[in-house]
Amino acid sequence: MNRSALFASAALLCSLALAPAALAQAAKPQAQAAKATPATPTAPAPAAKAKFAPVVKGLASIEIIQGKSTRVGGDIITVLKVKNTSSGAIALLRVDELWYNQKREQVTGDSQKVLKPIQPGEVVDVTMKSPAKPNLYVSQYAFSHVNGKVDAKSVKKFSE
Repeated sequence: MNRSALFASAALLCSLALAPAALAQAAKPQAQAAKATPATPTAPAPAAKAKFAPVVKGLASIEIIQGKSTRVGGDIITVLKVKNTSSGAIALLRVDELWYNQKREQVTGDSQKVLKPIQPGEVVDVTMKSPAKPNLYVSQYAFSHVNGKVDAKSVKKFSE
């Protein structure tokens, strides 16, 4: 037998002889830690399934809170808070803002879409950004969705 094979076999025998002692030492702290902690397992709560309502077909109802229109640079910014009060989700809500002058002629406007479905009771912010023009007097909003019309009710505070 040559010396390299002798050293390899000796190393293998030593590692096999010392491995149980090393593993036994590592197991003792775990056993002591298990005794110190209570035996009841604390499993995390299962994740709740997402609740999706079917999409409204036909007339949908919403409540809106209109923010104050402010001039920022060359634009007029208006933020609307929209709450879905329908029993189903509203898909692809479209908001059109039209600005008129004192002669009631349309001067400027903007159109925005909410791409994700708005679930019942959900509140979303819609930011309207219209180009600022001279002689702006009043704005008007039109709402629609992919499957029909929208009945919008302006409120000061959302109902529960």
